Amino acid sequence: MRREKGAVWRERVLGGGEEPDPRFTLANERTFLSWIRTSLALLAGGVAVEAFTQNIFEAQTRTLLAVVLLLVLGTLLAAGAFTRWLRVERSLRHRRPLPLPLIAPLLGAGVALISLVLLIVLMQG
Repeated sequence: MRREKGAVWRERVLGGGEEPDPRFTLANERTFLSWIRTSLALLAGGVAVEAFTQNIFEAQTRTLLAVVLLLVLGTLLAAGAFTRWLRVERSLRHRRPLPLPLIAPLLGAGVALISLVLLIVLMQG
């Protein structure tokens, strides 16, 4: 018996289970894309900090903020978005409870830290 195209890949990546209601799969995909959009916004924010704040911040502070925004938080959020999508999709397929959203606290803590650093630097200047 011949398997449909992509069935082996789907089995390997998603770990089997039953095909969930397409509405749930599509909602999971939209959530993933929202996290990716947020990650891209952080990347753009990192570029903007480096490019447009030369008169506001010292070079070290500007680079630190840009690297934290650009490399660390944006990258972690994008990787976390994929991991979250995969974990939710597997849970849907095996009718298990949905996993906790670990990237939401990561994003909140990261943005709070960056905001605090910006506030401290601006208050000193």
